[in-house]
Amino acid sequence: MTQITLALTKGRLLKETLPLLAAAGIVPAEDIFSSRKLVFQTNQKGIRLLILRGSDVPTYIQFGAADIGVAGKDMLLEHQGDGYYEPLDLGIARCKIMTAVAKGASKQRGRLRVATKYINVARQFYAEQGRQADLIKLYGAMELAPILNLAHEIVDIVDTGNTLEANGLEARDEIADISARLIVNKAAMKTKFSEIQAIVDALAEVVEE
Repeated sequence: MTQITLALTKGRLLKETLPLLAAAGIVPAEDIFSSRKLVFQTNQKGIRLLILRGSDVPTYIQFGAADIGVAGKDMLLEHQGDGYYEPLDLGIARCKIMTAVAKGASKQRGRLRVATKYINVARQFYAEQGRQADLIKLYGAMELAPILNLAHEIVDIVDTGNTLEANGLEARDEIADISARLIVNKAAMKTKFSEIQAIVDALAEVVEE
């Protein structure tokens, strides 16, 4: 039997992905949230799930360690890898990548200092704007950077804007609309076409309902 490995992003995205998979007929054989395991069998004999960090999902798919994955568009933009197709927008985990500054801050002239975990996305954005920017890699608590003068602005995910508001920041420039995407390893799409296409079609039907 052909084995299909499906890589999922842990955390909030996982909670939004599992109902879509269930509606498409794929259900974990045990409760993912009460287990420390990273690999789960499902009710479909040939399909197993991997639970990964969002930033790792595109890498697993690109190099064929997993056949299909669910990742935020932000991770795909940052990864800038090839080796996979992006056949389906799942329409969940919607948000935006934006710049944000301290409330009322005037537009910085000259060279910018920007804090972000999206180094590649930010580099491309500021290059397109024709602006020189020194990028500072942070993994969390991005909102502190402008307040403590570590950076003039940040590039980060914005959902409701409440976190920015609570930390004295305001969103400025929209860089990209984000949602969760289904991605498929290019080689696997050839060698396991019928099995993978069946999953893509089933999820497409769920998303369109």
